[in-house]
Amino acid sequence: MHIPSQFLLLGATAANAGVVKPRGTSTIPDYFQTSYGPFAGPTEAGNAPFLAQTNLASFGKGFYVPNTPVVTDVPIIGETDGAEIFKHMGNLSPYLPNPSGFGVKEYPLPSGSNITQMHMVHRHGSRYPTSSSSVATLPDRIAELLGNGTRFTGNLAFLNSWEYQLGKEELTALGRQQLFDSGVLNWFNYGRLYDPSSPLIARTTTQVRMLQSAENFLNGFFGPNWTKNVTLEVLIEQTGFKNPLAGDKACPNNNNDRSAGGEWASTQWQEKYLKHATDRFRQSMTGNPNWTIADTYNAQTMCPYETVGLGYSPFCSLFTKDEWLGFEYSLDLSYHGGNGFASPTGRAVGVGYVEELIARLQHQYPQPDEGFAAINETLDTSPTTFPLDQNLYLDFSHDTTIFSMLTALGLTQFGEFLPISRPPPNRELIISHIVPFAGRFNIEVIKAPRPVLARRSGDPQVSSYESKGDETTYVHMLMNQRTIPLGRSISECGDREDGWCELQTFIKIQKENIVKAKYDKSCFGNYSVPAYGDITTGAI
Repeated sequence: MHIPSQFLLLGATAANAGVVKPRGTSTIPDYFQTSYGPFAGPTEAGNAPFLAQTNLASFGKGFYVPNTPVVTDVPIIGETDGAEIFKHMGNLSPYLPNPSGFGVKEYPLPSGSNITQMHMVHRHGSRYPTSSSSVATLPDRIAELLGNGTRFTGNLAFLNSWEYQLGKEELTALGRQQLFDSGVLNWFNYGRLYDPSSPLIARTTTQVRMLQSAENFLNGFFGPNWTKNVTLEVLIEQTGFKNPLAGDKACPNNNNDRSAGGEWASTQWQEKYLKHATDRFRQSMTGNPNWTIADTYNAQTMCPYETVGLGYSPFCSLFTKDEWLGFEYSLDLSYHGGNGFASPTGRAVGVGYVEELIARLQHQYPQPDEGFAAINETLDTSPTTFPLDQNLYLDFSHDTTIFSMLTALGLTQFGEFLPISRPPPNRELIISHIVPFAGRFNIEVIKAPRPVLARRSGDPQVSSYESKGDETTYVHMLMNQRTIPLGRSISECGDREDGWCELQTFIKIQKENIVKAKYDKSCFGNYSVPAYGDITTGAI
């Protein structure tokens, strides 16, 4: 199937708005000029930081806890000490570093090793509901009930005068802050990898929130004059265009019933965990409102959206802690069946990025075999739009595509089957920990003078290296600031406490994973709709 390859390039996206004209031609008084003038005072830039390489402390809870602009300490039914429900809102959770980690120790970089590259894929920040979100139907539903004579009492009394105030699609103020803060954090971690003599190409998509996210991140990373340091490449996000940062747009079967198993499973689970909540809601209504499970779920979903959009939501305190844990699991089910290993297109939607990652790691343009090309072959074979010589690669994408990237990378750690009866104990797949708002993964390439021990003592006086061996290059992958143990999913990487994998082993396995995605068949094949649970490999 031929899919057109088009692109836009945005360089100095600030355009000319607000640009100060040269003195003598400007009609703007000096006291309104914001460009650096003769009285700016002396300045000198410091060295770029490199905390990812120089920080000797393992990941821990910092003593400084920044203020949050939104209200998250809401009272929860049956909880006296607070339930921290905002850690359990799946892809709608405000960004938080994974609070429990992925089951591996966090080690500082051994002395003598160097991070030489970093590849990042970043989700957009907190946003308003999408145009297709069912939560936006709640105000009409409530208006319908009020029009039919229903009145809300008790904890629901606020609904008698409640107004829907959310926008659509774009970032909220909190979302802008999340991306700016992430840019600052990544500058502290990787700033020294940037070569000022060689401006970067960073990539995002044409959706408004994707542009907003990239621009706010780059402002945090480089400062307000970021357009001097990086050109932002904007990939068309529209059905029919191949775009690895929005892989679903070129995968029809990801957008039809063949990949709807996750939504089905989520709906079945909602019927179970929201039964008591729905009964409570009905008891706080007069008349015969015919309030449904779907209405309750939309009311629950309103909590995270109003919180990130307006700063506070009265819907949050209407549910118990267990019901919030149930909400989290409903989203785990949806992603597992829609973009994970239980989806026939789980790998295919994310495999384009895997092809690009391997190309960048090998410093050569992608050369996918016939039937496996999920990339934009026009953009990904040009040094202008797909450079191979950067130390930093900054890409911006969506939650579903990022989760599919993890599936395409073969991270079976997140592939356990999720039943609709109840959440498995100690499950690894928790969407709140993987793709919250502003979630991201970072892949570091590390060169070591000798092989690094799979078991390190942790004592800085004891060498972390094997006694013999040559220079070895490793891959270290982090998801939301915590290490993903690659050996848990890729046995060839070995059982390492640091979660690293030798680069050549990683590349070899990822080339095999590209084939496993069965891109053409999974995305374009005319196969029967699989039942939830029939697919376990992320491909048809």
